[in-house]
Amino acid sequence: MLGIMVAIDRFKPEMVVDLSDEPVIGYAERFFYASHVLTKGIPYIGADFWFYPPAFQDVLEKPSLGVIGTGKRVGKTALAGFICRRLDEEGFRPGVIAMGRGGPQAPEVIAGDKIELSPEYLLRLAREGKHAASDYLEDALTSRITAIGCRRCGGGLAGQPFVSNVAAGARLANELDMDFVVLEGSGSALPPVSADAYVLTVGADQPIDYVAGYFGTYRVLLSDLVILSMCEPPLADRDKIERIDRAVRKIKPETKIVHTIFRPKPLHPIANKRVFLTTTSPASMKGKIIGHLEKMYGAKVVGVSNNLSNRKVLRREIESAKGNFTTLLTELKAAAVDVVTSIGLDLGLEVIYLDNLPVTIGGDGELEELVNWVGDRARTNFMRRKKVDKR
Repeated sequence: MLGIMVAIDRFKPEMVVDLSDEPVIGYAERFFYASHVLTKGIPYIGADFWFYPPAFQDVLEKPSLGVIGTGKRVGKTALAGFICRRLDEEGFRPGVIAMGRGGPQAPEVIAGDKIELSPEYLLRLAREGKHAASDYLEDALTSRITAIGCRRCGGGLAGQPFVSNVAAGARLANELDMDFVVLEGSGSALPPVSADAYVLTVGADQPIDYVAGYFGTYRVLLSDLVILSMCEPPLADRDKIERIDRAVRKIKPETKIVHTIFRPKPLHPIANKRVFLTTTSPASMKGKIIGHLEKMYGAKVVGVSNNLSNRKVLRREIESAKGNFTTLLTELKAAAVDVVTSIGLDLGLEVIYLDNLPVTIGGDGELEELVNWVGDRARTNFMRRKKVDKR
């Protein structure tokens, strides 16, 4: 692999052509080679395949940090929100650009520090035909900073969206009152705008090939910090967590890694309330989540639905518990507004949104300090890049 990368740096080819086959280079090795080649911004082609590198537009005029993932439901938005809050506390003055399949047709700005994203406000958006639980709204709600909502459709193996309006969102960010930009990906799709550093979110419950195989390797190679989420049984045991950690370090030894778990945090008090919880978390985590909410926040959880993404089942589960709860507690995802919030307000009940806080349990340091480190790295890379551009 080293020889190929040295040759690319020396000869500056327009593409790499693979004329090998089994048993010289196997399937896994080809993805490994392709992942490295794509980091150089050139295609990797063979007899019946052609892998293009994702195209990153150089649009932003401010330091930026990409928050990307190896798939859906790995906690990327919760971690992006945490990163935004931390950077804000440390004086970075960040804003966030979030793209999603349900994002707006044209980039939309939400001033999270000025607008109250109440259940009534969000339900009004939903009834206007908007996706009122889109990631940018969750970011604005939990981080209280300016968020720009963007749209994407599709995603290639290496993360290129089929279409998106993120570049337009980045141009908008250049004009807004923020000094630093967090670019949040969607699922395994990457924001198609150049970032100065990257944080990769990996679910410890995912197959290890999502990291060490296919184009998971490419995403690791891009990244400065890797956050392993959901690092606890029954989602992942210690052996699985350690195998993913070793795989990441083998691919890119200099990358920093932190192991985390999530714990829910209601955004308003729930003490002494009879709560029905709706969430996208796996059903296997139900006991831990209930125990945490009751012990830490003093609520009585009388029902849980893990079907926030299944509107039909979700509605049935809430309605079957009607009369037993006084408060609907929900993540701001999927059907949180058009179903959960709508039912709650129609019944005259309280609707409270929650955040999912990452808690460090291992790795190369505390998540807070590693966020500071990667934020500083992004600013340094930005200044270095601008000096080169001026020559």
